[in-house]
Amino acid sequence: MSKVYVSHNNIISSLGFTSEAVVEKISNEVSGLQRIDDKSILPEPFYTSLISTEDLQENFNKRNPKGAYTRLEQMMITSLSSVIDASNIEINDRVGLIISTTKGNIDALDANNPFHKDRAYLSELGNQVKDFFHFKNDAIVVSNACVSGILAVAIAKRYIQQGTYDHVFITSGDVITEFILSGFNSFQALSSEPCKPYDANRTGINIGEVAASVLVTKDADALAKEAVTILGEGSCNDANHISGPSRTGEGLYRSMQSAFTQANISAAEVDFISAHGTATMFNDEMEAIAFNRMDLSTVPLNSLKGYFGHSLGASGLVETIVGMHALKNNTLYKSLGFETSGVTKPINVITETTKKNINRFLKTASGFGGCNTAILFQKTN
Repeated sequence: MSKVYVSHNNIISSLGFTSEAVVEKISNEVSGLQRIDDKSILPEPFYTSLISTEDLQENFNKRNPKGAYTRLEQMMITSLSSVIDASNIEINDRVGLIISTTKGNIDALDANNPFHKDRAYLSELGNQVKDFFHFKNDAIVVSNACVSGILAVAIAKRYIQQGTYDHVFITSGDVITEFILSGFNSFQALSSEPCKPYDANRTGINIGEVAASVLVTKDADALAKEAVTILGEGSCNDANHISGPSRTGEGLYRSMQSAFTQANISAAEVDFISAHGTATMFNDEMEAIAFNRMDLSTVPLNSLKGYFGHSLGASGLVETIVGMHALKNNTLYKSLGFETSGVTKPINVITETTKKNINRFLKTASGFGGCNTAILFQKTN
C-alpha cells in the first residue's frame, strides 16, 4: 500500500503562532497556562491557556477576510492558511478538507453572541472554512470527543490509500467558553493549579485553547523538513462509560494493537510515546495499564498538557505536530508537572528535555464515550 505522509503544519496557541515558535517554548519548558480568577465564569480559580485576541485579529486580517467570522473560524482559517501557503498545492477535486473539533462554534449559543445560533452547527463551521479557501469538496467534520485531532489524521490516511484524495488538509480547534468550563467543573475535574499528568499529586485537568493544521499527502516531493510517514493506525471504542475509560485500558490497548500490526514493528522499535495524559485520576491510570499491556512500560513518554492544557478536539493534532518536530530535532521533551509517579503500573515519564537520536513515535489519545486512537509515525528525512 502506498505511503502517506504528514507534512506542512502550523500551531496557533498561547505559546506562539507557528509550530517552530511553540516547539521552541516547549524546549525551554515554558508553559502557556495562566491562572484565571473570575467568579463570573467559575466560582473557583482555574488554569487555562488562551490565544491572544489581539494577535489573532492581526494575523487573521492579513488573510483579507470578506464578511464576519467567529473566533474559532478565525483561529482555524489563520492556521490553515499557513499550511496551504507552504504546500503550494492547487485546491482541486483531488484535495480533501477535514475539520476536527469537539464543540465547534458552541459560543454562538451564548445570549450575547453576535452570530446567529445556526452558526453552532458543525456543518456550518465546515462550510465557512471550505468557502473561505474555495475547496471543491465539502468539509468532513470529525467530532469524536478528545481523539478528534488524531483520528482526523487516520481518516485522512485512509481516504488517500483508498484513492478518494491525493492530499487532505486538516484544521483543528476548540475555543474556551463558559459552557465547556462549567461542563468539566461539574465533573469536579478542573484543577486550581497547573496540571500534573501521571503525578501522585495531580488534582485534575486544565482546559486550553489551540488551533492546529497539517497537510496529509501521498506526494513524497516537497515535504516539510519535519515530515513523517504514517506507519500504522487504529481506533477502538471500549464502550465502558460516557465519561470514564475502561479500567483495563481495553480500547486503547486494541487501538495500539491495530497500529502495531499495520506498521509491522515491535514495541522495542518505538523511541517515545506522545501520550494523552490529562492529569485526571482515571485517564492516567488507564493509560499506564494499556502501555504495560503493550510492553511499552520502559519507552520514554510525555504528556504536553502542562504546556497547553487539554485543547479538546485539537489536542491530538497539536501533540502530533510537536512529536514531528521532536523527531526532526532529535529531542525528547519534558512532561511538565511530573515529579512522582501516581499510577500503579510502571511508565517512563520524561523528566528532563534530552537530546537523543530518535526515529519513531507513538501518538495516543482517549476521550469521553470510550473512544481511543493510536498512530505510529516515522521520520521521513
